[in-house]
Parts: sequence; C-alpha cells; structure tokens
Amino acid sequence: MRSISNVSQYRVDGRKSLFLLLLLFAIPSDDCSAQTPPPINERAFERVPPTVVTRLATRFSLGSFAGRFEETRLDAVREALGEGTIQHRGDAGDSIYWLCYRRAQHRLWVVSGGEIGGPDHLVTEIVEELTEKDAGASTDCGIIPEKFSPVIFDGKLHLGMSRQEVITALGPPSKSEAAQIVYSYEGKLADGFDETAWLILRFRENKLVSMRGGKTTTN
Repeated sequence: MRSISNVSQYRVDGRKSLFLLLLLFAIPSDDCSAQTPPPINERAFERVPPTVVTRLATRFSLGSFAGRFEETRLDAVREALGEGTIQHRGDAGDSIYWLCYRRAQHRLWVVSGGEIGGPDHLVTEIVEELTEKDAGASTDCGIIPEKFSPVIFDGKLHLGMSRQEVITALGPPSKSEAAQIVYSYEGKLADGFDETAWLILRFRENKLVSMRGGKTTTN
C-alpha cells in the first residue's frame, strides 16, 4: 500500500478525475479492438446521485486470488494468473494501463487509470462481460485459467445473477433503466480523503452480463 505522503501526490479533485477517466474510456482509439477496455457509456453517469451509503468496489477476487481496488498492482494480477501483457494508451494524466483476458464467452479487463493508479499502476477499475458469442482468439488478451473464475466484487457480485438478486445484495440502485442499473457512492475516509466508487451493471434476459466497478480516492 502507498504511504499517505505518496498517495497525496497522485490524488487530485475527485469528481474531476473521475469524469476525466470516464471520458478517456469513451474516446475510441483508431485501432479500437476487443483488446481495448470497452468504452464507457457516458450517459451512465448523467444525473446519477451518489445514493449508496455503503462503500462499493473496495475488493475483488478472481477465483482464489484476492485483491483490493487502489491497492493491488496490475503486476500482481499478472503474476498470480501467470498470463497477460500490461498494455498502455494515452499520456501523462490521460494514460491508462490494463490487462485483458478471455475465456470462451468471457472478457475481462483489469485497469489502472492515469494519475489515480499512480506509478505502481494500482487497479482502479475492473470490467467483465459475457458476450453472446465466443470471445475468439486474440494475441493481446491472455487466456484466463478456469481456476481464476468467477470474478467477484465485494464478495457478493458476479455475472449470472438476476436483477433481483443484485438488488437484494446491494440495495436500491442510484439509477435504474431497462437493461442497466448504476450504483454511485461518495464518502469520506478516516484520513480525510474523499472516496468515489461506482458499479455499472448491464442485464440481458434478466441476467447480469456486464459489470464495471471502480474506485478513486482523492483529496
């Protein structure tokens, strides 16, 4: 974990950083492909109040591997899984680093966003999707061993859950649409820093087929 002195160097205005990060994901690259983290739906955060009172996206697990947002390094994920190549796009505060994995219909991106992830490339966001067809081959996406599934957020959220199971586990969402719900959290930590966290969840035929969760800590 980074010391407070090192952390403060990379923590800037929270809401500004979050939306800059989301905007970066929304910009398609010239060679946009399945290996690139999927673009964020910028509408997902329009007028979404931070209604959630319990902290979100604090930890994640890939099978037996346990990690924590803003504490676990991309390198640690890669070393544990024994697969994957850290990829990069953008410059300075607009840069992101990520790992991409696949298995059958599953796609997984583990992301470290710019200044928020810091020089150690700490995990700030994870995206997992279940496609309707086999994910296919990719030279840039490692094959995730089956023992590192399922991917679980906060010990309770995973793909395949029904909409009602999600709401039972997490409570009422901050925003709800026909095929998507959003959970938004803002709170203050004991050290005085502000924490912003989110979950963007998409359903198909009442089953959770895409989950995007992340967290930023700022001063």
